[in-house]
Amino acid sequence: MAESRRVERPLSPHLQIYRPQITAISSILTRITGNALILGVFLAVWWLLAAAISQEYFEIADAVVTSWFGDLVFTGSLWAVWYHYLAGLRHLYFDAGRGLDIATAEKLGWACVIGSVVLTAITILLVQ
Repeated sequence: MAESRRVERPLSPHLQIYRPQITAISSILTRITGNALILGVFLAVWWLLAAAISQEYFEIADAVVTSWFGDLVFTGSLWAVWYHYLAGLRHLYFDAGRGLDIATAEKLGWACVIGSVVLTAITILLVQ
């Protein structure tokens, strides 16, 4: 019987070789932002429920919502809303059978990331 020789190879794709693609990152970010929006919704619902329960409980919730943590959660939620919206438009474009070539898909991925940051900044500036 022939002997088989074991060849030592790195796992594929090896982290020294693999370069994350914007299309994969964009897809992952779409899922993360969709789930992360839940945190902002929970915080807002808690704040509203606290207002309905009592003045003392509302003061506690309002202190959390208006703190740096609340600002961080709601700013992140705002970015997540814009990103999720732009990614949804991107997927509608893909569903129409357009933009499926690699170059266009990469441009649309970057457009979602950059566009969501720009739209978040514009929204914050307009609200203040």
